[in-house]
Amino acid sequence: MTAKTKPVPLPASIDATAALLARADYVAERSLATALFLALKMGRPLFLEGEAGVGKTEIAKVLAATLKRRLVRLQCYEGLDISSAVYEWNYPRQMIEIRLAEAAGRVGEASGRSEAARKKLGSDIFGADFLIKRPLLQALEPSDAGPPVLLIDELDRTDEPFEAYLLEVLSDFQISIPELGTIQADAPPIVIITSNRTREIHDAVKRRCFYHWVDYPDAARELDIVRRKAPGAAMRLSQEIVAFVQRLRKLDLFKLPGVAETIDWTKALVALDKMTLDPDTVNDTLGALLKYQDDISRVRGSEAERLLAEVNSELATA
Repeated sequence: MTAKTKPVPLPASIDATAALLARADYVAERSLATALFLALKMGRPLFLEGEAGVGKTEIAKVLAATLKRRLVRLQCYEGLDISSAVYEWNYPRQMIEIRLAEAAGRVGEASGRSEAARKKLGSDIFGADFLIKRPLLQALEPSDAGPPVLLIDELDRTDEPFEAYLLEVLSDFQISIPELGTIQADAPPIVIITSNRTREIHDAVKRRCFYHWVDYPDAARELDIVRRKAPGAAMRLSQEIVAFVQRLRKLDLFKLPGVAETIDWTKALVALDKMTLDPDTVNDTLGALLKYQDDISRVRGSEAERLLAEVNSELATA
């Protein structure tokens, strides 16, 4: 007999929550740790909003890893519907069951009990065995390790009707299926919702959640993140990268680089065996940091040299 997995207890304080994240090399500011602690303590979804690449999605991954829970991810997109997000019926299998019933003489006008047989067959093919569970329904399933972590990623990419559908899930952690009835979680999942704010999410969704805006980190915290995520980088290189990116975010660019891009750029420079930044290297590797040609064209050349000169001057006097 296989022993049941003992659930990892939730953190008992804000400090314990920050420490939990830090164990997976996620450096969180105290306000984020506070919001997460309260969401876990009170069983409420956590709504994280902010620019792309600042670490919103990573929160759910880190929670699943440190709490040893299953991660159920719903990646949102325009046109997302119930059949992709919640459930759908296994129509091919239902058709096979109907054909088998017809072949066995259980259904048909020739049968004296055709009406009863049809009702019995209808009940059978709309049972749990024919149900294909999608992420939202999967997240309501019990587990020995504890309720899963449900990540509803980039909700702002969906349409408003899907937001409305979510209200029942977020309020009562249940899903209504006409043919089966209401399916409710024995224990609510840990729900993390993210939004890049490409459009406003309705207040009805936000009212059901704890809300936190995830901003770009300051230089000290970003340096800590880079040292954890790219430990192979020389200290001087890490300092130069963070100082350069911090200045870059003050420019009027179409898309400012997030922490994810800072980490990618650092790893790229390590792969090139760079120990420090120089203008040619910056110009040649801007594609790891900036994702729009107009932004790259603006920074490349004299602007990159100016920023790098400011970085060197700052570090020389530090």
